Amino acid sequence: MQSYEHTTPGILPCQSIEALIAGGAITSDTAFDADQVQPASLDLRLSDQAWRVRASFLPGQRTVEDRIADVAMHRIDLSGGVVLERGCVYIARLQERLSLPKGLIARANPKSSTGRVDVFVRLLTDRGASFDDVAEGYEGALYLEISPQTFPILVRPGTRLNQLRLKAGEPPKLETRSVGVELQGGEGSVVGFRGRRHAGVIDLDNIDGHDPRDFWEPLTLRRGELLLDPGEFYILASSDDVEIPVDQAAEMTPIDPSVG
Repeated sequence: MQSYEHTTPGILPCQSIEALIAGGAITSDTAFDADQVQPASLDLRLSDQAWRVRASFLPGQRTVEDRIADVAMHRIDLSGGVVLERGCVYIARLQERLSLPKGLIARANPKSSTGRVDVFVRLLTDRGASFDDVAEGYEGALYLEISPQTFPILVRPGTRLNQLRLKAGEPPKLETRSVGVELQGGEGSVVGFRGRRHAGVIDLDNIDGHDPRDFWEPLTLRRGELLLDPGEFYILASSDDVEIPVDQAAEMTPIDPSVG
């Protein structure tokens, strides 16, 4: 197993991710897309294999596919595109595979576009003890739990629902603060949107190909208030600007490929 020494702790930048791909620490069923490596993350893509399952699970001391055999309702071929219904739970194998060097861990999170259409996703690894975390030295396949909450979605091989960030060491803790909801404006001002419960299917690969009015209902202020109903999906603007430091990226230097 290859080892990597970090000169600065933190999240790996695109140059380090590309080096890991070139070195075989990150591989894929198909060629990587030109835009798949982001400034500090790697987009992960669905393969053609998925399962409808009865419930969410962690694999414990077993592989993901061993556990799927216990809870699967049926297998799904995503090759021609498949609609995933809201309120259901699916497990899909991802195209990417990891062989993490010593000194690196990884964590996955949903892409912002996935969150904006209320699709719940979590990464699974063989014998993983928690969702979304990839342990140091992990070697194996990656899987994604998918559960649409508000809209049915159309997916196919190559659809990107989550992303992976690789981390070296422990970066310094950043100060955190709460972010409020923007409710300023006159009577009748639009301050957010609510997902329409009986909207059509969202094709996640058809960027800018949907009319937002078919899926979102505008929300307006009444008497300076906004009432939220339980179980509904909302998108609201924050009352604060957010700035993320860009100097926390880690620089990685290979030291000895034979060390393992």
